[in-house]
Amino acid sequence: MIETIGYGVIRLPLIPVRSEPADAAEMITQLLFGEHYRVLEISDNKKWVRIQNAADNYLGWIDKKQHYDISREYFDQISNTEYRICTDLFSPVFFQKKRLNITFGAVLPLLNNPLFRDEESLAFNGESKSLFQKLDAEALVEFAKKLQFSPYLWGGKSPLGIDCSGLTQLVYKVAGFDLPRDSSQQILEGKEVSFDEAKAGDLAFFTNAEGKMNHVGMVVAPGEIIHASGYVRIDRLDTKGIFNDEQKVYTHTYFKLKRYLKE
Repeated sequence: MIETIGYGVIRLPLIPVRSEPADAAEMITQLLFGEHYRVLEISDNKKWVRIQNAADNYLGWIDKKQHYDISREYFDQISNTEYRICTDLFSPVFFQKKRLNITFGAVLPLLNNPLFRDEESLAFNGESKSLFQKLDAEALVEFAKKLQFSPYLWGGKSPLGIDCSGLTQLVYKVAGFDLPRDSSQQILEGKEVSFDEAKAGDLAFFTNAEGKMNHVGMVVAPGEIIHASGYVRIDRLDTKGIFNDEQKVYTHTYFKLKRYLKE
């Protein structure tokens, strides 16, 4: 088991999480305002913090200047409290007397929490829902369509840039369900269903020319899928794969369907 040496929470709109303790290292994911994490290690030069995201156990490095230290007690409180989650694409919050523009999926500690320090008092007037409230497939489709036309960004998890598995994880998170971060992890969960049984909210997985699974999207209607490829877009879906009407080609080869909502 990895030893925990501290705890933190995101107090910026979003931050990059990198594969190595360096500015030029690959961005493997992002953390959004209000997401909390365990601290596992400090880099030798004291400039980077190795963290594990509390929500999905994802590991990576963040800039120590973007780390916000909290107590174990506060970490546990965040983990067990039904906070709100932002459902606006972008929304201002007033936090520590500063205006921050948070994004879809940010976690909002809008409770009378004695552990939430006075200087952390937060004002938010945007749209939100209970973090633990589980919604239906219709809500998944509505949330996914909000992110339509967001540009593709490897490791991204926001309307300003998002990757294929970041899209599916984020949409499910806001709807009240936990999914792993990467498509290679997401495919291991849920119930496999046949293509003929496809319903809105199901995730479809695809392979590349070498037969390796490398893409995921969400069914929004019979024969339609929303996915991040260049940008978040809706394309035609059949048993062969994703058909791009603009290019008149199949861009991804169909592999399998998984269902995560209970029937």
